[in-house]
Amino acid sequence: MILTRGARVTGAVLSAVLALMVAGWIVRDVRAAGDPLDLLRYWAGYMDARPEEPPATLQTDAVLLVVHVCAIFAALRSSVAASTLVVTGLVTCVLRLPGIWTIGASWTDDRYGDELRTRALVGTFVALAAGLALIVTGAAGRRQPADSYARLPTRPGQGAGVTTFLVFGASGAVMIAWEVRQFLTLPSALYPDWFTGGRLVPTGLTAAPPGWSSLALAALSLVVAWTALLRAVHARPLGMIVAGFLLVSGATGIARAFHHRMTERFGDLVAEQQLIVLTSFLFAFAGAAGLLALARRGFEDANGRDRGYGGYGYPQTDAQGYSPSQADARGPGYGHPPSGSPGPGYPQPGAGYGHPPSGGAGSPPPPASPPPGW
Repeated sequence: MILTRGARVTGAVLSAVLALMVAGWIVRDVRAAGDPLDLLRYWAGYMDARPEEPPATLQTDAVLLVVHVCAIFAALRSSVAASTLVVTGLVTCVLRLPGIWTIGASWTDDRYGDELRTRALVGTFVALAAGLALIVTGAAGRRQPADSYARLPTRPGQGAGVTTFLVFGASGAVMIAWEVRQFLTLPSALYPDWFTGGRLVPTGLTAAPPGWSSLALAALSLVVAWTALLRAVHARPLGMIVAGFLLVSGATGIARAFHHRMTERFGDLVAEQQLIVLTSFLFAFAGAAGLLALARRGFEDANGRDRGYGGYGYPQTDAQGYSPSQADARGPGYGHPPSGSPGPGYPQPGAGYGHPPSGGAGSPPPPASPPPGW
């Protein structure tokens, strides 16, 4: 299945709208912070970061900007454009959905003005509508290719699937383990705010609460791990999106550890802080490994089957099918014996193998083919 030209253009326009919205909020935060470095320190979670005004965005917004920009080019040129649009819309809806109840909550009155909150709420509904439209466009805009020269969607290779399964499965399991720890240790009054946002756990105006983001990323990581092992087509675009979030989360965690000199006194830290530092390195490694494994072009998918590539990039299988009559008309070629010659497992006439030529006196019958599986 490929994406129609109209669906590609529609998906690119919707992705451009989402990218412009995120870019506008980031520009607003750069101006409000006074110094771009202060905004970066705030995104990284430095405890000494003190922007002049509370930013409306977090590091997830920066990743979403890159995702939407990449979706524009993927919609216009990529063979996995349909899957890219669907997963981009899904991730956008998941991360923007909490804004419906967090932006208008009373705890935001002291942090943001009414005009800014109104803009954020309208932008949230626009983002959700655009995300849903991306899902519909990617799902409904597919069709069968008109000829055999169309670029078909590609599946991840076997090695890429196993690599993705290992690193993303480990990352998802670690995130779930941390959420179980939060459930067991956080006060009962604070735990709901961890997922839905609140005065005790404030977050960015356009960003999702930390618990919501963590569980969403954990679920997506496990989905990518399983579908990549099965070599599903959508595992490539969804895996690269999740890898971006893991890489940025791990990189900012590592920067935070170096900034607060946690790596220098790693042996003196308590076990929980040591695990936090190691988790950042795990996420950074998993994100980088996932991007390297899934960025490579896999195998073309022809009606659910792989169409491998031989030398010089030409497919080894005949896309239009093969029949004995066609072989007789075209003559032998591409590894097929001439019509009427013995099949596989039989010696060719005069080929030797310790037997006299076919038809010779006392020549024994040709040996039988070995049973399957030998």
